[in-house]
Amino acid sequence: MKRCATFIIILSFLSCKPESHKDVDSQNTGAHQEMNILDSIAFAHGFEQWKKVSQIQYTFNVDRDGNHFERSWTWKPQENDITLVSGNDTLSYNRTIPLDSAYLKADQGFINDKYWLLAPYNLMWDRESFSHTREIRSKAPISGEAMQKLTIVYKNEGGYTPGDAYDLYFNNDLMIKEWAFRKGNAEEAGLVTTWEDYIEVDGMKIAKTHRRDKGDWALYFDRIAIQSKN
Repeated sequence: MKRCATFIIILSFLSCKPESHKDVDSQNTGAHQEMNILDSIAFAHGFEQWKKVSQIQYTFNVDRDGNHFERSWTWKPQENDITLVSGNDTLSYNRTIPLDSAYLKADQGFINDKYWLLAPYNLMWDRESFSHTREIRSKAPISGEAMQKLTIVYKNEGGYTPGDAYDLYFNNDLMIKEWAFRKGNAEEAGLVTTWEDYIEVDGMKIAKTHRRDKGDWALYFDRIAIQSKN
């Protein structure tokens, strides 16, 4: 399904850039508290359990206009070993070794799919790579509910698609309910989806399903399996 594959790679990026905080809080909660919002969201999703993970497996799926696309990943984060299974093809590589063009394309897919699966954890992993602002009350784009909003804007250098922005909507429980992707920090969002169908695996809370507000489109994960160290 070339149409979906192209769409997916557009959203992928890898950032390694210095941090610049630009915190905004309409209730003036204080700089120290505001600086912890990234940690708070990540830990609400079970980030403290990640250090125990020795291997994670998952299948990334997109259903769009009657077409289906999927690819499966096995990731050993301690060694940075990656295995991709797509159709009849299997590709394994290590992210610490410079990648040629074939592996680089696979890695773009890996970064994209991992981001959809573990975006709250990327608030910790990528925190040197983006600026962020927070609004205590904002209208969520799909439900129309009043929620808090965290906006992160990646720097313009480095990564697969630098300069992109994400708006994350959440309630007081700090669990992400909706998000908007804005390519190149454009004013209008290019993609807005839900975060739903949460499951808990070894203490980590993962949203399995993302839907748009209209149209035949769903992005979801299945075959999620995590191996943890004792």
